[in-house]
Amino acid sequence: MVGAKPHRLTKTWDADLTRLMSASYVAPVTDTPTDTAPASTNAPAYSVSELAFALKRTLEDAYGFVRLRGELSKVTHHSNGHVYLTVKDDKASIDGVVWKGSVRNLSVRPEQGLEVIVTGRITTYPAGSRYQIVIESMEAAGMGALLAQLERLKARLAGEGLFEASRKRPLPASPRVIGVVTSPTGAVIRDILHRIRDRWPCHVVVWPVVVQGDKAAAEVRAAVEGFNALTGEGPIPRPDVIIVARGGGSVEDLWPFNDEALARAVSASTIPLISAVGHETDTTLIDFVADRRAPTPTAAAELATPVLAELRAAMADYQRRMANCSGRMLEDRRARLAGAARGLPRPADILALAQQRFDLASGRLGAGLQRNVAVHATQLARIASPLKPGLLDRPRALKTQRLAEVSARMAPAVDRRLERLSDRLANLDKLRLSLNPDGPLARGFARVERADGHLARSAAGLEAGEGVTLVFADGKRGAVIDGEPAARPAPVAPAPKAPKPKPAAPGQGDLF
Repeated sequence: MVGAKPHRLTKTWDADLTRLMSASYVAPVTDTPTDTAPASTNAPAYSVSELAFALKRTLEDAYGFVRLRGELSKVTHHSNGHVYLTVKDDKASIDGVVWKGSVRNLSVRPEQGLEVIVTGRITTYPAGSRYQIVIESMEAAGMGALLAQLERLKARLAGEGLFEASRKRPLPASPRVIGVVTSPTGAVIRDILHRIRDRWPCHVVVWPVVVQGDKAAAEVRAAVEGFNALTGEGPIPRPDVIIVARGGGSVEDLWPFNDEALARAVSASTIPLISAVGHETDTTLIDFVADRRAPTPTAAAELATPVLAELRAAMADYQRRMANCSGRMLEDRRARLAGAARGLPRPADILALAQQRFDLASGRLGAGLQRNVAVHATQLARIASPLKPGLLDRPRALKTQRLAEVSARMAPAVDRRLERLSDRLANLDKLRLSLNPDGPLARGFARVERADGHLARSAAGLEAGEGVTLVFADGKRGAVIDGEPAARPAPVAPAPKAPKPKPAAPGQGDLF
């Protein structure tokens, strides 16, 4: 416990006694000496309340602000909202109280065996002659820096908009598949399954994870991301809503759910997610980024599912109301129709005049059709009288004559054109035969080819001992060049290429 030094307490106590002697005490006036005080002393006599409240003021002045570290025991949550407890270590203990107005501001929930650092003031309880600490704030021992870091992280994520209500996705009204991320061996999963089975029997997929320790945050994050990665096409269906659940515990036990990476994974989830970590007073970081927060895992199951019996009752009520409304609507329409029908004339009276007009029109219809046919026959005869076959024969004969004249002129031109093209084709074939490299072979000549297949054009280009191939008309034979190697002649500039012959004009005849 951090407080004032002992000599300060002594000075305060002396000052209090002096103040009591000068202001609070009035010596009794009596002629008869009392037996309670010796006649040889004039020390004042304090009342019990005076001494008790003097001690109270002394402690409150000397220890108006203290930070105390210890373990909580005898924690009692009173029905009026106050919390009474004892802070102890291995050698001493001190009673403490948290007034109702300060309970909601505590960063941790007071629990038996929790090691904390409390801040408050020392006071006394005069009716019981004991002192106690009035606690104003409480934090987990050894986690002050972590809690401050958590507050900074919470402020940063809030600045990024991860806590905005506009990011929260609505929960499905009637989920087909519910994904649960929790420990498979605890009571939490049994409570959730039991509640879902009672309210809305559906498919539940459990992703087993550890919910306490160093690996908890990573496993829960992997489970949330794994559920979001499902496509629904495989053997595991994609859940319509996810529940991240864990039972109550100390701040240290729930600390993995304050992980930043886990909070971002929950915020990025495309599947609506319900956070149900700890008891109702426990708060973790994922509670702020989740789409809904449930005070308990059982409450999370209730948030995720409707009540099947209530839905059936509602549907039955809707059907009954729809039937009643339909019946009332039909009765109303029937009454309105009957009322309107009373003001209408009889159908026979309405149709009588139209029936009479129909009979008159049908009687005149036959004569009208005959007159119409006669008028059209007259018009046709008047139009057809000028039309004679000779009007068509004269243009046809003229066109036939013109076609015969064109055909007579076209036949000689076509013949001359074909003759010129035939002569040109024959000349090209003669040119092809004259340029055929195998033509001289048939007349007894031979072609000399080198080993690489190129044609030997001169004797100077061949070396002694070089193998060549002699190509005859009826086959090939190998040969070897004899004699001494000839000196290479000086390079001679290539002769200019002869211009290509121009194509012969039509009707020229032989090109040679």
